[in-house]
Amino acid sequence: MKIILKNKRDDSLRRHHPWLFSGAIHKIEGQPQAGETVDIHAANGDWLARGAWSPHSQIRARVWTFAPDEAIDEAFLQRRLRAALALREQLLERTSACRLVNSESDGLPGLIIDRYDDFAVCQFTSCGVELWREAIIRQLTSLAPFTGVYERSDGKSREKEGLPLRSGALAGAAPPDLVAVREDDSHFYVDIKNGHKTGFYLDQRDNRTALMPYCEGAEVLNCFSYTGGFAIAALRAGAKSIINVDTSQAALDLAARNAELNGFAGASMDNIAGDVFKVLRQMREQKRQFDVIILDPPKFAEAAAQVKAAARGYKDINILAMQLLRPGGRLFTFSCSGHVSQPLFQKIVADAALDAGRDVYIIKHLAQAEDHPILTSFPEGWYLKGLICKVM
Repeated sequence: MKIILKNKRDDSLRRHHPWLFSGAIHKIEGQPQAGETVDIHAANGDWLARGAWSPHSQIRARVWTFAPDEAIDEAFLQRRLRAALALREQLLERTSACRLVNSESDGLPGLIIDRYDDFAVCQFTSCGVELWREAIIRQLTSLAPFTGVYERSDGKSREKEGLPLRSGALAGAAPPDLVAVREDDSHFYVDIKNGHKTGFYLDQRDNRTALMPYCEGAEVLNCFSYTGGFAIAALRAGAKSIINVDTSQAALDLAARNAELNGFAGASMDNIAGDVFKVLRQMREQKRQFDVIILDPPKFAEAAAQVKAAARGYKDINILAMQLLRPGGRLFTFSCSGHVSQPLFQKIVADAALDAGRDVYIIKHLAQAEDHPILTSFPEGWYLKGLICKVM
């Protein structure tokens, strides 16, 4: 199968960007089916790449390889999986939960594999990895001994590829309702069958550590708290008190269990189930103040068309947090929207500071943890942006 590009539409592939958009295609030779391997050629006939065909997505092909002599077969999948696992070997000495395969950045576009203790959780989000699904499971289980492999292919990205949503056991034993994992000196229960993403925010691991130096004796507000990852870090660092706010009562209940798991059953931790925007406005009316506030909201922009609305949401929530901080307090603020760039996010925070009437200093930039690497030719892989700010 052969894809021929329009004239002057080959620059991104020559720079090894792994996506081919539909608008760049001039002609298709053959009738590739979803997930089948296609060779991509420039208008002048130059061979550029070999990728997986996706007939329903705007990303019409995702590149497997830029090496003309590299075949896409089970041996190829084994090599890519082996390299991804080797990259995380040292990290697994300090945690029993990490990302093992990070999609395009590990040369396996559309494939996410996360490890939670003895269980692997897979997401197949593109036609290419869907076609090779059985082979990927076979090679994964041959390279790493898991008690069970579970699938969480239930995200919106599959719908864009024209794939049905699916979840369930793939190999070995089905996971229990909760899997206990270790992260440095902390422990967490993870619901890999029903939790957000694959069960836990593994990408925030380093940022939980970065929070700790600011929490001794502090009153901490943890917004969009989910199951309390930042809360446990704050308590371990000696926080005076912590309030978790999240819309999900089930997530807050699990946060309480995580506090107990780490020996903080008697700690001053309160959980509030509700809309974070409304809760913060109520706290502002009550003239509440905090020493540290964490804002880790869900993705506000699923598509480029939603960036403007997302920017308003990020600005609003940051204004509220800045107004609730004591002078000299620290704001940990994040965006996980890939369509919101780091410069745009920093501008949003700067505009929020002006509207809040506060002088705000950026102390440090934050990003996703090391097991979520960013391929230099694929800047879209940098989706998590964070700032530590001192608010005067």
